[in-house]
Amino acid sequence: MKNKILKKIFRPYILKRIYYERLGEPFIYNLASIFNLIFGNFRSKVEYDLVPREPYAYSILAAADFAIANNIKKIAIIEFGVAAGNGLLNMCYIAEKVQQLTGVEFEILGFDTGEGMPSPTDYKDHPEKYFTGDFPLVDREKLINSLPKNAKLILGKIGDSLSDFEKHCTCPIGFVSVDVDYYTSTVDCLKVFKLSPDKYLPYVFTYFDDVYNIDHNDYCGELLAINEFNTENEFRKITRATLLNQTRIFRRSPWTHQIYLTHIFDHNNRSLEYIEGKRNKITVLENPFL
Repeated sequence: MKNKILKKIFRPYILKRIYYERLGEPFIYNLASIFNLIFGNFRSKVEYDLVPREPYAYSILAAADFAIANNIKKIAIIEFGVAAGNGLLNMCYIAEKVQQLTGVEFEILGFDTGEGMPSPTDYKDHPEKYFTGDFPLVDREKLINSLPKNAKLILGKIGDSLSDFEKHCTCPIGFVSVDVDYYTSTVDCLKVFKLSPDKYLPYVFTYFDDVYNIDHNDYCGELLAINEFNTENEFRKITRATLLNQTRIFRRSPWTHQIYLTHIFDHNNRSLEYIEGKRNKITVLENPFL
């Protein structure tokens, strides 16, 4: 296992990421990272981007903290676009660590065709970047047997799988990862946000994998699907996580720009009645100049 990890670390693209994303930051941050890698708990490792697949680690921990704030003890986390299963297994690992840290339980769902990508429809699907059969599920049985009891792989067309989604998901959704590349497939994935408001946290941490290349644009792919979703839905809006990049210790990683929040504006916990019932005092600011 250690040899595999070392082999992966020394791949050229990993070394490039380390050089660009970490060594360009202040020395003290990198020094603190070494300390946290050895002695830190899981939360501090997430804070210093030391957990593989940083957007999953950040979002799943943040979703668990948000669930606790809303008195919810179990949430669903979802990956659309499983491919070989690296992300899904990583999601399971992170969820286990976060449960140990916070006590929040997880229901983990992975959705995939099981046969690679379908045929693109037109230019909106970025056929110059992705095409029929890309990213197939290499070893279905091995992946299924590797999943923990709280994880499930749902195979088939995503649009069809979501038609009976509620039989797979029994708790509020806290995190969704969308990695399906195509505009048309993303449109299908976003149907998961059209359920009754009690099926979610008041907002859902949402990761979009395919929004970071310089040729990803508002007229194709996942970005087009997001824009259309926001236009078509009055009480559900998908927005970038405001200033997330500026709140992180390491700010050069592109993933901080790939985290969105799907706001459930018709959620009970965002109603005036609910909020008024929770407030027991007004907010007063001190004035040190008086």
